[in-house]
Amino acid sequence: LKEQALAAYQQLKLHRLKRHLQRAFEYLMLIQQMAEKIAPKIEEISQGRVRLRILSNLADLRLVRAHVSLDVSLFDGGQITGHELCTGIVEAATLAVIDPYRAATHNKGIMNGIDPIVLATGNDWRAIEAGAHAYAARNGRYTALSTWAITSTGYLKGEIELPMAVGIIGGATKAHPAAQAALELINVGSAGELAEVIASVGLAQNLAALRALADEGIQKGHMRLHARTVAITAGASPEQVSQIAQKMIEHGAINAETARHFLKTQKP
Repeated sequence: LKEQALAAYQQLKLHRLKRHLQRAFEYLMLIQQMAEKIAPKIEEISQGRVRLRILSNLADLRLVRAHVSLDVSLFDGGQITGHELCTGIVEAATLAVIDPYRAATHNKGIMNGIDPIVLATGNDWRAIEAGAHAYAARNGRYTALSTWAITSTGYLKGEIELPMAVGIIGGATKAHPAAQAALELINVGSAGELAEVIASVGLAQNLAALRALADEGIQKGHMRLHARTVAITAGASPEQVSQIAQKMIEHGAINAETARHFLKTQKP
């Protein structure tokens, strides 16, 4: 009986949350309608003409932040030490802060992680992109959306902040079954939680790109990833993927035929 009561209480909380979110979406639509309805009054008062009746995609009152701290020793094991690798990550990130040409590619890599989730959950990825890039230039100069540093205690610390006006109720999110399935898979209960997940993935994607740049380079990193994909497609088991991928790279032939050849030679 206690479990049933708890389940009923949880259902009630979920129902109330959905109702509040639905109201929030309705309020947003109401604000848009207000902008259109009030236009004639503004024209009357100002003796001018209202040309724009639309909300901005620069939602700087709906900012989301994510951060991570990783011991530099976690990056040991390659051709250089973890501290050296993290130093390279920090230097690459710092260049993005001061140089808009680097910042454009830096932020594009962040959006590589953000856009798929925004799109999959039925949100407007173009609005999120526009808002993010506008926010990156809010101080009059385009800069990086994330920052990285090595702390005095030996940790690599990364932070990201950007506008994230997403929702989980209304619009395509409510109408499209795939968007509903994506939200169920992510298991978030509010738009704020979804924004946090999206920002975290963007920061993780940023770290992956910076690590590749600081270590082996983007091209080699893409080649390694492609080799792993080919190995999986050829039928390699999870235990075999890394070994088959490495053999293809060393052989200089990354294709399904080569992957199958190495798989056959491994079988007893």
